[in-house]
Amino acid sequence: MTAPCYNFFLKSGYINAPLSNGIGRFVQQCQRMTIKFCKSHGGSQGVREYIENDLIDFARANPGVVIYLKPRRHRSPVIVTEYLNGHREWMSFHKLSSEEVGKWVHHFRSASGTGEMRYKNFHKTHHPTIQGPWNQFTNKAPEKNLMKFPHESLSNPPNLSPTATEILLELHAGKVIT
Repeated sequence: MTAPCYNFFLKSGYINAPLSNGIGRFVQQCQRMTIKFCKSHGGSQGVREYIENDLIDFARANPGVVIYLKPRRHRSPVIVTEYLNGHREWMSFHKLSSEEVGKWVHHFRSASGTGEMRYKNFHKTHHPTIQGPWNQFTNKAPEKNLMKFPHESLSNPPNLSPTATEILLELHAGKVIT
């Protein structure tokens, strides 16, 4: 069985938080957005509507993102997003509605800028433990290794507390609850 061929062309790496984001305070990774559009072309209609109606509110809500508008004649509308790690993403907005443009702008604002990646491993640490990784048998009692199964004491669930129905039945019968 062979691996899909697209895995060979993706860059590979480990899962990480960019610039240790979230360890201290959150740093938004989107640094700059450049929206290029045509003032008269029909394919730029949704972008022009978004700029006229929603872009001012977006800019006020996200003061950390610099937004450039670059009108150009007879060209398809595109967005170029630059992130703190130097990565740039480009996407065509040709014939998208104003709502779709808003969704994509929000997506690019909240993205980390790392792009697609084939993961080498799903966990990585800078300080590996000398005792080995945790597993479900790490803190279990060693005497369970010598028991003959099925064992009566292990057949019942641990820390079983009485249910609300059992408590009410005991109260009704006049028994003392322990």
